[in-house]
Amino acid sequence: MRNNRIICLALLMACLLCGCRVRTAQELYCLPKRSQAYQDLQQAIDRSMSGLEFCAPLSGENRQTVQHADLNGDGQPEYLLFAKGAGELPLKILVFARKDDHFALHQTIESNGTAFDMVEYAQIDGKAGMELVVGSQLHDRVLRSAAVYSFGGDQLQQLIVTPYTQYLTTDLDLNGSRELMVLRPGAAETQNGVAELFGVRDGVVEKSLEAALSAPVEDLKRIITGKLHGGKPAVFVGSSVEQDAIITDIYTLKDGNFTNISLSAEAGTSVQTLRNYYVYAEDIDADGEVELPDLINMLPLNALQGAGQHHLIRWYAMGPDGSQCTKRYTFHNYVDGWYLELRQDWASQITVVQEEHAYSFYLWDESYTAAEKVFSVYVFSGQDRETQAIANNRFLLHKSENAVYAARMEVASGALEITQADLIKSFHLIYQAWNTGEM
Repeated sequence: MRNNRIICLALLMACLLCGCRVRTAQELYCLPKRSQAYQDLQQAIDRSMSGLEFCAPLSGENRQTVQHADLNGDGQPEYLLFAKGAGELPLKILVFARKDDHFALHQTIESNGTAFDMVEYAQIDGKAGMELVVGSQLHDRVLRSAAVYSFGGDQLQQLIVTPYTQYLTTDLDLNGSRELMVLRPGAAETQNGVAELFGVRDGVVEKSLEAALSAPVEDLKRIITGKLHGGKPAVFVGSSVEQDAIITDIYTLKDGNFTNISLSAEAGTSVQTLRNYYVYAEDIDADGEVELPDLINMLPLNALQGAGQHHLIRWYAMGPDGSQCTKRYTFHNYVDGWYLELRQDWASQITVVQEEHAYSFYLWDESYTAAEKVFSVYVFSGQDRETQAIANNRFLLHKSENAVYAARMEVASGALEITQADLIKSFHLIYQAWNTGEM
């Protein structure tokens, strides 16, 4: 409890810091003074915390015990404290507002549950101010409840409440207000999951028809938002299947209806199941459109290599009608954390072989009777890694804190007009951002 209080005090200090100015030498040696606003808010919190303990959200970007947002649209932030008490409605959100130069408890939101799961602030109802989206864990940790609260006109209103396994807010109709999208189990225990979309139009909550998931919600791995080819917003949901593959569902608005366009029966397209060996959809070329991976088997040099087959990845953006636009070809080395962009005209002729300390890239001739080594990529992590990276005609591709990546050109690279600069430009590290990582 004492540690939680210290954390809460630190958060209040961060929320209420005043603007910076140049200080005199005498001021620099004085102990810092708490602002009057800080002291006033802390006193208001102390008066309201009887029988309560701090209860910060467990996941998401907003995990602080004390948070602030302009909920009613008056230009002044309200401060929200997340706490837990006893009784039938133990979870409490205490909303403090400033009135007549003093902070006071303005609203208290009470709900059932054992903990706050996730908290988000989003413009949902189209009115001034931000809506509060709160996910709470119920008695069963798998079962969760999401609620959306509006503070328009200082009157607290619960707009939406729905069960969920995962939720997010997104603006699929591009009207400037966000919708609440939830993923939850199907009606029967053995069914795959479903997705639903909740929006608010002219003050009325609208709920979409259910859109199917291709897997149970227990198998959800990654959710990202982005655009389809042509700019239409969509949500991309990756789930694991059979322990060694990823299947991707794509949700968007089609003719105004919330639809999974990657399911042919639902979308009325000829799209096939988007299933790949543990490769996730991502915006590989940073153009805002999310690309999907299509794994291509490369012709092995010999029967022995075929046992440890590597894959080329064709990345394509999907249109709302299921059409595909090829964007990029890459070789991804997930073990060592790097990938290389490759020329499209090599797609049918390239083969990658893992040799001692290197991944070597070969190109087949037009008759596919002989393959010639073009270049090799190396990773060195020992104490002499920088020396090794430039030995034996190798050159540096990239240097990180713990590893050095290098390459060596072969004679065939000259005929193909491949330069060191080309390889350096084509080389990338594989980054896993926290909000696009596995759940």
